Amino acid sequence: METTVWTFSLSVPFAQWAAIYDSDDVAKMHAAVGIKSLYRGVSKEDPSKVCAVQQGPVGVAQKLFEDNKEMIRGAGHVIESTVISAYSDS
Repeated sequence: METTVWTFSLSVPFAQWAAIYDSDDVAKMHAAVGIKSLYRGVSKEDPSKVCAVQQGPVGVAQKLFEDNKEMIRGAGHVIESTVISAYSDS
């Protein structure tokens, strides 16, 4: 099991991005590959900065990101700003 912490910038308001991230379509896509969203929030200092935390099988979250960059970009995620930190429980 791996916990992945994502930080990135948005090109749209947080509420607009969160509505897409929290949608049934995204939840189904995550569930299909065993990813559970633990947290997503916006920076108190900068409303264009986001942190999201997910848990799932090792490497799956990053692969899903790589395979779906254009869709993710379309939701307002600035791909080039993404910082990924992965943590293992073993």
